Amino acid sequence: MRKFPVALTVAGVALVSLTGCTASTSADCVPASGTEDLDLISVSGAVGAVPVVDVYTPFYVDETSSREDVTGEGTPITTTSQLVVVDVALFSGQTGEPLLATPYDGDLSRAYTVDRWSEQFSAFDEALMCATEGSRVTIAMAPGDFDAASLASVGVEADDSVIGVVDVRKVYLPAADGDDQFNAANGLPTVVRAPDGRPGIIVPDSAAPEELVVETLKEGSGEVVTGDQAVRVHYTGVTWDGREVFDTTWDTEPASMTLDSVVPGFAAALEGQTVGSQVLAVIPPDQGYGDQVQGDIPAGSTLVFVIDIVGLDEAPLS
Repeated sequence: MRKFPVALTVAGVALVSLTGCTASTSADCVPASGTEDLDLISVSGAVGAVPVVDVYTPFYVDETSSREDVTGEGTPITTTSQLVVVDVALFSGQTGEPLLATPYDGDLSRAYTVDRWSEQFSAFDEALMCATEGSRVTIAMAPGDFDAASLASVGVEADDSVIGVVDVRKVYLPAADGDDQFNAANGLPTVVRAPDGRPGIIVPDSAAPEELVVETLKEGSGEVVTGDQAVRVHYTGVTWDGREVFDTTWDTEPASMTLDSVVPGFAAALEGQTVGSQVLAVIPPDQGYGDQVQGDIPAGSTLVFVIDIVGLDEAPLS
């Protein structure tokens, strides 16, 4: 059994020593099929378990390529800003020996965007595009497509190739993907959407409603938000009077929140909704921040939110 003295940190996830031995499912989204170089690599073992890799060594590629070994049936990865939970195992191209891996402990709480993984493995961007939840992807990484300095401690040289096996355990939606719903209410804000799903909010020139208003703009078919699990959402918020965005997640990544951590009107808008839904919430002051100033939000403000429910978070394993 070999043990390595240090662990590699990727996107905030500690990789531990191994031992022994693209918002659409359209036909133009095709998972990676690989090149002839990948024919030299054999991967066995179930998705979610540490893979076993057999490879003719020394293995070297001057161009990164990838291959989907197992095709899942879940949500596809269609943007690099999507949150994913993956297990990753790395192997030396020189020796074929295991280098480092994530824990492979079944914990589905470690969600990070593909972009964050790509900070140290630029090959992940293209290799994981169109892969679906439940898939296994093998990547032959050329020098320059991984952070060699981070792997130097386990014997990887700057001109080596590295083999990565990525199990896609969970994929969050990039945006609400539910069915459009008809809403006939007059005097409420209008919502427009950019191609990536980012909403724009047009507030009418009329008085704000005095009661909480919640409208389902898209109805998803996923799990129900009950409050028992933290929910991942993209949201954009404006004040009725100011009509300017005071907060949005669309410039970063979906927020994780519990229903008891947000203002009552926001919690009421989420509870009972389903993953994949988009919700318009008009929140009067008494269910928002009341007569308190909150950052850029004046006291007594009516809040308008458009909320995309993109997933539910799993609790960390104890």
